[in-house]
Amino acid sequence: MPTAITTDVLIVGAGVAGLWLNARLRRLGYSTVLVERATLGGEQTIKSQGIIHGGTKYALHGALTGASEAIADMPRRWREAIDGSGELDLTRTRLLSDAHYLWSPGTLAGNLTSFFASKAVRGRVDQVKGEQLPPALQDRGFKGKVYRLAELVIDVPSLLANLAELAGDSLLAGEQIEPLREGDELVGLRVDGREIRAQRIVLSAGAGTEDLLHALGLKQPAMQTRPLHMVLAKGPNLKPLYAHCLGGGPKPRVTVTTHPAADGQWVWYLGGDIAEADGVAREPAAQIAAAQKEIASLLPWVDQGQVRWATLRVDRAEPAQSGLVRPDNAFLAEQQRLLVGWPTKLALAPDFSDRVLASLERDSVRPSAQSDLSGLPRPALGVPAWEQLLP
Repeated sequence: MPTAITTDVLIVGAGVAGLWLNARLRRLGYSTVLVERATLGGEQTIKSQGIIHGGTKYALHGALTGASEAIADMPRRWREAIDGSGELDLTRTRLLSDAHYLWSPGTLAGNLTSFFASKAVRGRVDQVKGEQLPPALQDRGFKGKVYRLAELVIDVPSLLANLAELAGDSLLAGEQIEPLREGDELVGLRVDGREIRAQRIVLSAGAGTEDLLHALGLKQPAMQTRPLHMVLAKGPNLKPLYAHCLGGGPKPRVTVTTHPAADGQWVWYLGGDIAEADGVAREPAAQIAAAQKEIASLLPWVDQGQVRWATLRVDRAEPAQSGLVRPDNAFLAEQQRLLVGWPTKLALAPDFSDRVLASLERDSVRPSAQSDLSGLPRPALGVPAWEQLLP
């Protein structure tokens, strides 16, 4: 087991950003070490809904925003990777749904029609009816309208397993991380006493990045967290649904994704406006009661008698923005050998890797040889929240 390692790129943080970047670098011939303190994707990544957004939900006022344009190409890139023809081979990642949907209660149908007739979203969506509706909406009681978005929903646990496989022997479990300097220059990190020297060091540890920066004696870039209070529902009678329900405002009233549990049942994972401001302030019991009321109002034909409920708090880590607004793009800051960033959304992991690769190209950082990494301790995969909270 090596006590000193030399590599091209040392990455800290094995969420989707670090794992995607690691796989792209390895495919391009770079040597890498990817360090993870806990489990692979075990924080923000495993808690995401798996939606590969294309930006339509950011145009609910009928006008394209910086956010919607920045993310517009992400579904194509992910789809090509899952098909095996893209920048990574994600053919072992499970596709939960080939599309995500927007639906409205009957009272908003008129507004929805005018919204989808606008230039902002023309060509991005198609209306669906009858047997084309998501299974959970195929009920006589459903009176709204539904539009199909060219966005996919992936099974995040299978994505993490796929990316871990692409990582080969580059993964390293490490808890104690300290700077490794020559004079005033950061040349690597000391991980559990093991020296790792690298041409570039990338911090992609999500909410953990702030502590890593402090360990390096740095205060910038500053980080913000935007909290969510998500809701989980599990029951034998739940049917697949991957959709945003519109509420007339700039954010979806509720966003539902459906995930397979180990026992064969489906789990609904609820986000959107219900998980934000008011939801964050609620205690778990009150948040569950609010979700039950919302589902009863929107989907009254769903029998909640056999459904079990739980909540999950999530802190979305991002670069600090004025007014705690959501950043439009992936973010990367550079300071000599150190690169620090956040993808800001699961879908933007390719954009984050683009920014790192552009930095390497600009600075003429080329692949070189790597130390033997055999025998290194390897981090385990993260476990989905529904398997922990609703076994």
